[in-house]
Amino acid sequence: MILTKNFSDMINKNQLFPIGQINKPHGIHGEMSFGFTADVFELEELPFFIFELDGIFVPFVVAEYRLKTASTGILRLDGLNSEEDARAFSGLQIYILKEFLEVVDDAEIELDYFVGFQLEEKEQGTIGVISEIDRTTDNALFVIQKEDDELLIPVSEEYIKKIDHENKIIVVELPEGLLDL
Repeated sequence: MILTKNFSDMINKNQLFPIGQINKPHGIHGEMSFGFTADVFELEELPFFIFELDGIFVPFVVAEYRLKTASTGILRLDGLNSEEDARAFSGLQIYILKEFLEVVDDAEIELDYFVGFQLEEKEQGTIGVISEIDRTTDNALFVIQKEDDELLIPVSEEYIKKIDHENKIIVVELPEGLLDL
């Protein structure tokens, strides 16, 4: 079921958090296969998922879902009952409202989500904007471009003190000297 039009008129992209993407129809009864990057499927407080249809963000109630792997599953939205209905959602991003992030553990969010966030050190202030995530080492690193060089900051829950999803800011407290390397 689509929630009221008045509600969908109030949604803008800044209020949304991407959790996955619809891959393709699954069967003939409106089910769709999907992949996800944030595991929010155990949340009973989550009333709907949001999709962008013709430039408008529209919430849909989840009729049912089942997980296949740690990052894929099958989903059926209320009101979608045929393969043709499901096909219209192929390739669409799945969103939730950022306000529901309070109940999602940040550890359940894929690191690529943080690309574009500003990184701030608690004592030294703004470090820069995260341009990518480096996974070539055992520990992932935030990459920040600096003039002719790049700064690599370890992604560690120990260092992260605050994540402001709305303003796209991560506040860290780094060991002394780390920024001088």
